[in-house]
Amino acid sequence: MSNDRWSDLTARVLSAAGLTALGAVEVWLGGLWFEAFIAAACGVMTWELVRMVDPGRQSVAIQIALLTAFAVVVSYHLPPLYKLPVLLAPALVGAGQIKRHRGMFVGFLIWIAASGLGFITIRESMGFGWMVWLISIVVATDIAGYFVGKSLGGPKFWPKVSPKKTWSGTAGGWAAAGLVGAVFAWNAGFGFFFVLISILTSMASQIGDIVESAAKRKLGVKDSSNLIPGHGGFLDRFDGMMGAALFVLIAGLIYRPGGM
Repeated sequence: MSNDRWSDLTARVLSAAGLTALGAVEVWLGGLWFEAFIAAACGVMTWELVRMVDPGRQSVAIQIALLTAFAVVVSYHLPPLYKLPVLLAPALVGAGQIKRHRGMFVGFLIWIAASGLGFITIRESMGFGWMVWLISIVVATDIAGYFVGKSLGGPKFWPKVSPKKTWSGTAGGWAAAGLVGAVFAWNAGFGFFFVLISILTSMASQIGDIVESAAKRKLGVKDSSNLIPGHGGFLDRFDGMMGAALFVLIAGLIYRPGGM
């Protein structure tokens, strides 16, 4: 077993521990504290996005980041008819100022804003338990994927997009999510279908990670930024969470087995 294989483990664990502690406090507090936390995270991810697609637009990156943070919070408190226009506003404003990779910018920024709304909606409207479940699914998927993939190796999942990901790690993430879903289903009295929903949420998380990896590969960048040691940037760390949040937000309109 090569030491190089695990060379980033310490930085990843320490960074993850710090983010987990901060996130846990914000999720527990809820309300405006949580909304401000999500808005700030979406703002930082927007800043990273602009710097990746059009590096020379530093002032634009800050302006669009602030606008996105504002839009995410405001959209949650507006009637349904006005949510979408507000969420689209940062992308439309930014599209007029970004000169490179405009289509990618618009798509990613809409995803960031919609996911931010998803986080707030899940915590504030669906409840604390659902937010804990979502985080547990994504964290279990990430941890199992990392350790199973590093330990077992094997065929690559999609080498042209994400050369480090293996089928063993991907399947390990699904298995871990299924176990987490089973625990929550047992405690809440949900049926087996909830385990399937948990695995699908894990898959959505992985899709979010793959989409961001594909974008970085196209743009020729390794990380979205260097703000989080061992992980890269906020987009690198929360891409999976954004994929899962958006899936749960949509799935919650169709299937919600009850309170948790």
